[in-house]
Amino acid sequence: MHRELVLATRNRHKGAELAAILADLHIHLRTMDEFPEVPDVVEDGETCEANAIKKARAVSEATGLLTVADDTGLEVDALGGQPGVYAARYAGLQATYEDNCRKLLREMAGVPREQRTARFVTVAAVASPSDPVEVTTGRLDGLITEEPAGARGFGYDPVFYVPELGKTLAELSSEEKNRISHRAKAFAQVRKLLQNRFGSGRSAAR
Repeated sequence: MHRELVLATRNRHKGAELAAILADLHIHLRTMDEFPEVPDVVEDGETCEANAIKKARAVSEATGLLTVADDTGLEVDALGGQPGVYAARYAGLQATYEDNCRKLLREMAGVPREQRTARFVTVAAVASPSDPVEVTTGRLDGLITEEPAGARGFGYDPVFYVPELGKTLAELSSEEKNRISHRAKAFAQVRKLLQNRFGSGRSAAR
């Protein structure tokens, strides 16, 4: 069996993170850059699971290959669970990471530390043209900071503080983040699904 897996994202930061998490599997990782003819999937689901499944199915059907897609939400308790599934476009459709972080900190202004609890939730979906979709979930609990800290990572990493480590996600090395993050937890389960399907070994990105 030819072992290939499409990472259904055009986000290079996320693609690099996923490639690192899925390292050491005997699978050729393909990126969306190799499939310019495949249109972007509109993420209009009301949940992260709906978006992940929709992306995985659409890209798998378009490429004819095994595909993994994910979607991540940020649930902030003081904001009633917002931005939730809309985390990537919290400050608008064309918002940058910095725009989203600034809006979040504005919305959280004056909220005391003990009420700044939040969690990231990542849902990953693995789809192939012939098999049922398989879904995994990962979660990371933490606090929203009062100001950004750290220059690594992407998205909300500079404002998401992990109490057990005493650092924001943006202050962690990629290796540290990939051991504890919501995405790492979801994709650790994806690794097991792929190992069951293909067996273990080393991966290679084309």
